[in-house]
Amino acid sequence: MSSNHALVTRLREHLGTAAVLTDTDVTDAYSRDMMPLAASGKPLAVVLPSDVEEVQAVVKACAEFEVPIVPRGAGSGLSGAANAIDGCVVLVLTKLDRIVEIDEGNRLAVVQPGVVNLDFRDAVEKHGLFYPPDPSSYDWCTIGGNLSTNAGGLCCVKYGVTTDSVLGLEVVLADGSLLKTGRRTVKGVAGYDLARLFVGSEGTLGVITQATVALKPLPQLPSTLVAAFNSTEAAGEAVARVVREGLVPSLLEIMDATSIKAAEAYLKTDLGTSADCKALLLAQSDSGGEVARRELAALEQICVDCGADLAYATEDLEEGKMLLQARRVVLTALELYGVWLTDDVCVPRTRIAELIAGCERISEEVGLRIAVVGHAGDGNMHPTIVYAPDSEEEFARARTAFDAILEVALSLGGTVTGEHGIGRIKREWLAKEIGEVGLRVHRQIKQALDPGNLFNPDSMFSL
Repeated sequence: MSSNHALVTRLREHLGTAAVLTDTDVTDAYSRDMMPLAASGKPLAVVLPSDVEEVQAVVKACAEFEVPIVPRGAGSGLSGAANAIDGCVVLVLTKLDRIVEIDEGNRLAVVQPGVVNLDFRDAVEKHGLFYPPDPSSYDWCTIGGNLSTNAGGLCCVKYGVTTDSVLGLEVVLADGSLLKTGRRTVKGVAGYDLARLFVGSEGTLGVITQATVALKPLPQLPSTLVAAFNSTEAAGEAVARVVREGLVPSLLEIMDATSIKAAEAYLKTDLGTSADCKALLLAQSDSGGEVARRELAALEQICVDCGADLAYATEDLEEGKMLLQARRVVLTALELYGVWLTDDVCVPRTRIAELIAGCERISEEVGLRIAVVGHAGDGNMHPTIVYAPDSEEEFARARTAFDAILEVALSLGGTVTGEHGIGRIKREWLAKEIGEVGLRVHRQIKQALDPGNLFNPDSMFSL
């Protein structure tokens, strides 16, 4: 019996035949995420454990047979971090989908990794509570994937990224043991902050099987502001002034001219901007009542002072949803022109306009449409490159543009990823950003926790 066959037999003994998939027509569907640039391989098997004990059994068996493991959630990632490599076992955690506990008194919840983000938000909302992280794919991405990539979203300007809501984790380590990190208390500084080490580690250090997360009181219904500018510099100055004056809206988004035109074409509507509109800011306040009115009035005045051609605020919920829809549909709207490749960079908020200008220059150089939208409140931008799906030559130019955008972001004092992660497409850029000493420390941590390089080898960086 070959070692591969013996491993599959062992896995089926632990999980049952139905939970161990080897048919390539099925396993191919689990072999990659949503990033077209990232390479993927052919897994030996895809396993779907139902509880933590089965996860431990899979890890122990793979360690014994020296077969690598690639942990995976729903596959909504945009960095290739969940992509299979040849001969690996893809460990799918979607069946670990229980909300174990919602503790209203202490404003926390215990949740398994396979729970869908939106389902979790809806569940805690029934208790008058709020889970802030809201990636764009929140209606199908899972909590485990959010933890592994330290996902963000539109609310980050006020509420932070996923790690800012994490109190503790349970993680299966490379020897199959179960590590329990963190706490259930508001404060706690006992030992190293191991929970934050695993958040954002992209499945390279262990398998997250449970998380204890902090919840917020349910915010008030949002009021919305839209402001149009005839230059990106003016919009960028408005964002900088919002930060300088200490305003913290619950949402502050930016759209460049290309994004605005695409959204208008897709929605078949006029957003009310002038023909020479170069940037649109969208802001919300979820403070409610007079506090929200004061916040939006201050935001509106800043936009007017910075030269906005249009600045309009509304407390009407449906009108606010309609205005925000333009931002939410941009990626879908760009499919009118081809397929898209979205980048993910973060720059100092005072340099957003420079990044947009850099993307305009790159667009001209490569001859492809590049639309820029992003979370202006925290500087996390998503330049999106559009190319013809049947053109290898345009795909190559899109890849050139993707890397050129990363170069611009670093030159502006930014980072090569704000929320999507490094995965398999930005490994060399991680090395450029953190330097040799930073890379050495990453490798030392990886070797200490995963000496056999069992988990997601060569993702993020190579040993």
